[in-house]
Amino acid sequence: MIKIRRETPLDYAIVAEIYQLAFGQDNEGNLVDSIRQSDRYIPELSLVAELDGTVVGHILFSYIDLVGAENWQVLGLAPIAVTPQFQNQGIGSALVQAGLAAAETMGESLVIVLGHTRFYSRFGFEPSVRYGIESPWAVPEEVFMVKLVNYPPSTGVPV
Repeated sequence: MIKIRRETPLDYAIVAEIYQLAFGQDNEGNLVDSIRQSDRYIPELSLVAELDGTVVGHILFSYIDLVGAENWQVLGLAPIAVTPQFQNQGIGSALVQAGLAAAETMGESLVIVLGHTRFYSRFGFEPSVRYGIESPWAVPEEVFMVKLVNYPPSTGVPV
């Protein structure tokens, strides 16, 4: 049984290890540490997945700026990782679903992610260009995605 809960400082070492195992490098774990120490960190949206009492996955949503005619504070989903031997078992999906549900409860409006289209589209993410939002990086349009969290379908995205 997968249990999703808020990360605590006692989880920091195992979370760093999960990112190292999942990506074979320290970059993503270092990113998590940097975000934790910034004013963009949202403790309620730093979640871990436990399987039989062992932390096997992590997801982090933090504040980013959507820059346009006006600047908007929205959520960025990154990073996410699951220990390799527990991948492809629904743990990553459970983390995304729990994080999006928490973001909605908190009244957040929009989540941006740079990731695999087939994975994130299952949760309602769409290419950001559909909403006039362009990636600040040179990446294929389809991998820079957004999910409207608390917007009625008829409401425009604030850009």
